[in-house]
Amino acid sequence: MRGRGLAVAFLSLLTVPALAEPKPLDCTQLLAWLMGRVSAQQLNRRVQQRGIAFAVDGEAVKALLGAGVDPGFVQTLGTVHVLPAQEQTTCPAALAQAAALVHQKHYQQAEPILRDLLKTAPQNPALHFALAAIRLDRGDLEESFDEFLLSSKLLRGSSETHSKLAYLFYRDEDGDNAIAEARTALSLDPQNAEAYRYLGLGLYANQQYLAALHAFEESLAREPESAEAYYDIGVTLRAKGDAAAAAAAYRKAIALDPQFWEAHSNLGVVLHDLGRLDDAIAEYREAKRLAPEEASIRNNLGNTFCDKGDYDAAIAEFHELFRMDPGWEKGHDCLAKAYMAKRDYDSAVAELKLAILQNPTAATGHRVLGQALLLQGRQTEALRELRIAVALDPDSSLAHHYLGTALYESQQYALAAREFREALRLDPSAENHYYLAACLISMGDYDHALAELEIAVQLQPGQNLYQARKEELLKLMKASNPR
Repeated sequence: MRGRGLAVAFLSLLTVPALAEPKPLDCTQLLAWLMGRVSAQQLNRRVQQRGIAFAVDGEAVKALLGAGVDPGFVQTLGTVHVLPAQEQTTCPAALAQAAALVHQKHYQQAEPILRDLLKTAPQNPALHFALAAIRLDRGDLEESFDEFLLSSKLLRGSSETHSKLAYLFYRDEDGDNAIAEARTALSLDPQNAEAYRYLGLGLYANQQYLAALHAFEESLAREPESAEAYYDIGVTLRAKGDAAAAAAAYRKAIALDPQFWEAHSNLGVVLHDLGRLDDAIAEYREAKRLAPEEASIRNNLGNTFCDKGDYDAAIAEFHELFRMDPGWEKGHDCLAKAYMAKRDYDSAVAELKLAILQNPTAATGHRVLGQALLLQGRQTEALRELRIAVALDPDSSLAHHYLGTALYESQQYALAAREFREALRLDPSAENHYYLAACLISMGDYDHALAELEIAVQLQPGQNLYQARKEELLKLMKASNPR
């Protein structure tokens, strides 16, 4: 889809037709908009502006309620202009069935009904809009884009359709076209709150955070009870670096929609950023209760348990995640960390190898795998991983340190000393001075070893090991040179 719609989006700004007198809305259009989650406020405005072309009888009410309309909307329909009986249309039973299935999130069952309807009415823009909405819900952005585009060609001047195209461009990481389509939607209907939201998302995609926040505020000015707009504000504020304000925005979204699992999950992420791990865990658990099949929640929860040091809980969470979704590719690093803390090095090595398969250029993964292999006494394999770690990140003092350790244990003292000197260049810690001294002692270079130990003692005078090793070396030096 990317790039393909550029000319379309641009031309839409230039070729918006002069709007004819709007026709009353038929039940097909309302059901299609409901399937596309057009807001209750927008639907109310539309019927007030245009009236309706169907009788608000038992069948129509049943169809609209089955599609998820707010009961108050049905009362609104009784106050708007209705076409004379001879000009009225009906609510198609098949479309009402499809809309009810979409409301219940049975997208797979709803789609063939829509396709059958389109066989008899291929030029109906509302049916294409409804099919596009189903394909969007099923994650098929390409076909959703095609159907929304066809709907917009069949019904020129639809703000709702251009708004949906804006969202699809945003999902395709095409901020410029998202902005263009949202502005087209707003040129057709300046009160379209959803179009302002998607304008904000396009600006967010282009890292224009202040402008994005302004667009979201414009959306809220038109629909103040929009949990989604507050959610988008939270996303943008976190990207802007204001975690506390992002948390407040997510809390507003949750207050408006307590079932909004994504807001709970993202609030957990922000609370984690703020170091409030217990609060983050509480939000993730609520998100998990609301969306038990969502792998990302369990991944975030497992990572938070790792950071808290609750390794048993982390292991249990990731085991549950991988049972649920064996193809999930994240979390292996954290699970390996938990196994390392539990001294289950075999399991840690297995997880680290999986992590490296998924990200072979991650220096940290190779380094930690090298450490685990060292703890298992597998020096040859450890040396291989640690050399890769150093090659991938030559400025990592830890990678040089552990490569030096592996070389020392393999009795390659000169090479080990070189690695510890590199580690010292990057991190002049007492530990690195101490290990360099150990290499020098093994090479018989006592004078330089003593100098390194003296620095280590100065840096950490409370470390008894360094002082004891220094005293041992002094005795060794005296014994080897009795004069």
